[in-house]
Amino acid sequence: MPKRILSALSYFTDVLEVVQGKPYIHEEQGVRRLYFDSLAVQSSMRVSDPYALDLSYTESMMGFLLFNAEPRHILIVGLGGGSLSKYCHRQFPQTRITTLEINKDVIALRDEFLIPSDSELFQIVHADAAEYLATSELQADIILLDGYDACGLPDDLCAEAFYSHCWKALSAEGVLVANLWGGGNGDRGVYLDRLRGIFNGRVWWSKPRNSSNLIAFALKSGRYYPQWARLMRKAQTLRDRYGLDLSRVVKNMRLRPDPDQG
Repeated sequence: MPKRILSALSYFTDVLEVVQGKPYIHEEQGVRRLYFDSLAVQSSMRVSDPYALDLSYTESMMGFLLFNAEPRHILIVGLGGGSLSKYCHRQFPQTRITTLEINKDVIALRDEFLIPSDSELFQIVHADAAEYLATSELQADIILLDGYDACGLPDDLCAEAFYSHCWKALSAEGVLVANLWGGGNGDRGVYLDRLRGIFNGRVWWSKPRNSSNLIAFALKSGRYYPQWARLMRKAQTLRDRYGLDLSRVVKNMRLRPDPDQG
């Protein structure tokens, strides 16, 4: 049977998992992807380089390095295929990485995406992030919000109360990074207004290349205000060290493009 037909049959077999309400994997041309439906890629991994960031929005979320390049504790909401969790664990081996994931079926696929086993510094926690942060006393230097389900961004993970709990869970110089996917319906402007209210206006955002995502950066420190020339120099240093293109993030943060366009 021709490879094209086999690939199509494999794809439609994977899509049947959606009917059962479970995440599924489709692999093609050396790229393994996680889906909840056939419309949006939840996570992507190059099999030849499983610790690399394959989607541009995940690279943009690493923009927190512009503000804190040596975090002691990174809290990640949403596991997916583990792109951010794996990358942070590889790049910052002495940093505590805690990932919250509500869907046990997503966690069950961790071996398919070569996610490391739990250890003292690396943990995948099966938990509802909204409930977890409402009751936890943890202090994280960085919080990365990338929690999505089959219907998109859950209401609980963009509510004012949730953002407030994130603020409380951050250390004094902490940074919250939120992946706001979509656009055109005005919701992202609402989410940014909520963040600005809680973080006293210290919120900037960036649009990754070739993506409809919007990445928001909210800074807790009341003393901080971005010095753009300094941030551009920092972006170049980080590019030399990690190969991340964060100069685009800095330029976008300064411009603050319309959040609900594209």
